[in-house]
Amino acid sequence: MEQEFDLFGAPASADAVRKARANTPLAVRMRPATLDEVLGQDHLLGPGAPLRRLVEGAAPASILLYGPPGTGKTTLATLVSSAIGRRFVALSALSAGVKEVRAVIDEARKRLTHSGESTVLFIDEVHRFSRTQQDALLGAVEDRIVLLVAATTENPFFSVVSPLLSRSLVLQLQPLADTDVQQLVRRAVADERGLNATVTLDDDAEAHIVRLAGGDARRALTALEAAADSALAANDGAIDLATVEATVDKAAVRYDRQGDQHYDVTSAFIKSIRGSDVDSALHYLARMVEAGEDPRFIARRLVVHASEDVGMADPTALQVCVAASQAVQLIGMPEARLALAQATIHLATAPKSNAVMVAFDSALADVRSGATGQVPPHLRDGHYAGAKKLGNATGYRYPHDVPEGVLTQQYPPDDLRGRDYYEPTQRGAERHLADRVPKLRRVIRGE
Repeated sequence: MEQEFDLFGAPASADAVRKARANTPLAVRMRPATLDEVLGQDHLLGPGAPLRRLVEGAAPASILLYGPPGTGKTTLATLVSSAIGRRFVALSALSAGVKEVRAVIDEARKRLTHSGESTVLFIDEVHRFSRTQQDALLGAVEDRIVLLVAATTENPFFSVVSPLLSRSLVLQLQPLADTDVQQLVRRAVADERGLNATVTLDDDAEAHIVRLAGGDARRALTALEAAADSALAANDGAIDLATVEATVDKAAVRYDRQGDQHYDVTSAFIKSIRGSDVDSALHYLARMVEAGEDPRFIARRLVVHASEDVGMADPTALQVCVAASQAVQLIGMPEARLALAQATIHLATAPKSNAVMVAFDSALADVRSGATGQVPPHLRDGHYAGAKKLGNATGYRYPHDVPEGVLTQQYPPDDLRGRDYYEPTQRGAERHLADRVPKLRRVIRGE
């Protein structure tokens, strides 16, 4: 084991080391010491993957680690430094400026010149650096005076200057899966660096911590540490659901994403929207969001019901829901919850019509029953040699040739002439179609 020292450079006693570790946050104590301890990010750490190759001695390259909080950006930066035996210097874009950056570069240049020692410069939240601050790094990165490892929670293609991007390898980290967070929590309970089995963790308490984490390892360990402190203060060391709820000030939502609650709450959410009860719809949305339901699932349900329950009564509903779905993909949670809420309110308060669904289901039923028939010859494709000889596209009338833009012409197969599928309601914007569609049919059919 590596010898530890006190503030004055003297070897630290075992008791002093234990006390120092006890005062160190659990998330820091459980920071992986090797790549094999890193959870998630298999796309970057698997055999032959870019980050593993870098750590294991491949040609050094500056890297930009892009991902949400608690996914291991600082950990990976430290591992890159230790694995390749370089000096490690960390700066935060929140407190460092051009002066501090240049000081690190000057020192790195001296060390490289006099002793051949290379420097890894880790910059956290690099997106907070101004363009001038980022430009100050360019020369040192290009000449490999420093190996830059920068971390950001923002899309670097929008927040990092192009010259720095072109000199760096951009690696995107993903939120940890629930199984990864669960494994991390269990490791922290048992490992001597962590809680060293001084507490026990009930299954429902563990599940709540995993849900609270939302893929953020640091958040999970912070919640676990708070619950452990409370349990140990009570002298029994048993962490149950009530302990976690009390210490993190967040009640567990009884909601199993794989069980009955998932289907029941989702059903109630949809039926509240259909029933125009905006308050109940928001309640069920809040339950899903708070329980950690996949926001992409919620967005998909909203898009479906924009057509199924609102349809042409408010054609803008689909646009709003698609935009909410895109917001989920673009900015993620928790910010995207507001886009989901806006779409929910729009659908719940919109006039309702299921005429789109009924119309399509009716047409689909005819097709499935075999009521298809031949496409009328004048509607067939005429853009190939011999089409006219077959009578295709002959006699087709172009609607834009008449002032009204609508003319008499047969469009359905012979067997389906006069068949009506779409029946507009008198609700919302669809009431205008309720007058227009019959008029269109009379002109088209020559009635």
